[in-house]
Amino acid sequence: MVDPAVPQQPATYQSLYRRFRPQCFSEVLGQEHVSLALGNAVRQATVGHAYLFSGPRGTGKTSTARILAKALNCAAPEDGEPCGICDSCVEIARGTSLDVHELDAASNNGVDAMRDLVARAALGTPGRWKVYIVDEVHMLSPAASNALLKTLEEPPGHVVFVLATTDAQKVLPTIRSRTQHFEFRLLGPETLADLVRHVRDAAELPLGDDAVSAAVRKGRGSARDALSALDQVAAAGVVDDEVPVLNDLGEALAEHDAGRALVAVAAAMSSGRDVAYLTTALVEHLRQGFLATVAPELVTVAGEDSVSVADMARRMGLPAVVRAMEMLGAAQIDMRDAPDPRVHLETALIRLTHPEADDRPAALLERLDRIERAMEALGASAGPSSADVASPRPSSSSPQPSGPAASRSPNPAPPSPPPPATGDSAPAGEAPADAQGPLRGPDLARQSLGAVRRSSKPSGASTATITATHEPATTSATGQSPLPTRDELVQAWGDSLLTQLSNRARARFRVGRFVAVDGTTAVFALPNETHRSYCEEVRSEVEHVLGRHFHTALGMRLVVDDEAPTPPAPAAAIDEAHLLDPEVLAAETEPAGAGLTPEQRLKQMFPGAEEL
Repeated sequence: MVDPAVPQQPATYQSLYRRFRPQCFSEVLGQEHVSLALGNAVRQATVGHAYLFSGPRGTGKTSTARILAKALNCAAPEDGEPCGICDSCVEIARGTSLDVHELDAASNNGVDAMRDLVARAALGTPGRWKVYIVDEVHMLSPAASNALLKTLEEPPGHVVFVLATTDAQKVLPTIRSRTQHFEFRLLGPETLADLVRHVRDAAELPLGDDAVSAAVRKGRGSARDALSALDQVAAAGVVDDEVPVLNDLGEALAEHDAGRALVAVAAAMSSGRDVAYLTTALVEHLRQGFLATVAPELVTVAGEDSVSVADMARRMGLPAVVRAMEMLGAAQIDMRDAPDPRVHLETALIRLTHPEADDRPAALLERLDRIERAMEALGASAGPSSADVASPRPSSSSPQPSGPAASRSPNPAPPSPPPPATGDSAPAGEAPADAQGPLRGPDLARQSLGAVRRSSKPSGASTATITATHEPATTSATGQSPLPTRDELVQAWGDSLLTQLSNRARARFRVGRFVAVDGTTAVFALPNETHRSYCEEVRSEVEHVLGRHFHTALGMRLVVDDEAPTPPAPAAAIDEAHLLDPEVLAAETEPAGAGLTPEQRLKQMFPGAEEL
């Protein structure tokens, strides 16, 4: 009978990951490829002499090695699984079996420890098999690894080596080649959440789903880390998680709110969080959003967390997420030697929330992505399409013909007269004087090509007025098409008429412009009197092209453009014909100029000109 006066020794508490360690192959979660292979080997008596288990921490490497030792020495195995109730299984589970020897290579990495292990390998044990489990084998020194090589290649018949490591690349290739290599994987978020819920219910912990979610997040695919986090939450009674801070930072990046980002960092620092740890957690948070955008099956968070990170990445855009991960990674490197690491984090957040403050290509790419997504959203929200807006719809009271006939109506409505010119407006078809600026040779050419046009068609103009510049109007009852307006002449001249002229005529007329239509005569202005006289020589060809296009007899009157400013002359006086573009003159191919140099052709074209 227990004496209440004598203080009792409290029962030793065992952590959750030790209490709920898997005891058979079927209980090892997320490693079915390893469990199936080892179970078949035990059942078919084809167990190898050496195995190498590699993978992240907390994924079941050491537990699987112990289950293999139990299965090899079990008195009554069932389909390759240990029974768990025989003396051998119970002793191995307690860690008191003489058949299993575990060695931590991190603390026993010298050559003497390996020589002692090799010397004891040949000794017999009570069980059928002696199993050596060497954990963190990549920590062995080169001399210790070489001492193990011969015994590892040809061990005694009753010895099985199981080597475990978290970094298989550091294990000597000569050791890897002597073993069967099994790679362990991180657990998926759903699998890990099911495990945590099972442990919570089995341990009768009064914790809610928020504690389960926090343990899964902190576990990051590791069963041991998740159960340790659950143990910590159960001991504290509250969930101390960085997710609210990470969500605030993610929202600040998505909304480009620098103030909110800095406030979230300040709140995290005031609660005692480390800057480097916060930056690492933020990078992982952004990585989950990146994976949710590119490969959703690789996301390691579950439930509402997966939805929130996916929404954050969608609003930020893939270029912004990638740029944020790169900049925060660079900030982590700069923090190592910085007296105040917080400055680097805040600077990176400012640049991320204000891409216009960063001139690097990644920032420019993010800004372009934002513009494209804004234009797509604007186009999706717009009602009528651009084609519907560009073409006026006929009214219900006056039905219009459909198809090509609609643009060639036999009775087109005459255009409304242009508004009277005022002091603030330019003549019809011309840009305001302050908008044009001083016109020089190339500008005059662009003006004649129709580049200087009305900003909008005259009020009341019909569709036929617009389309008349692209195809001739229908002949009226008198056999003549309606005379074109000045705007129609300018548009047709720049679109097609100028290209139909010969090289000689095109070179001379390309620097002029239509200024008015006087009855049946089109008034065409040229920069100076000399140029006008030369254009008179080929005026008939231009009139023929105009009449053929508009199906009407249309004459031309050539005048000097008084509104075209004359460019300043150099110190030496030159002829006003210098306004002609030399490239224009080079386009003329007259037989009389054959064999002449460009200078000679200029002198021939402009009698009396002097070369300076």
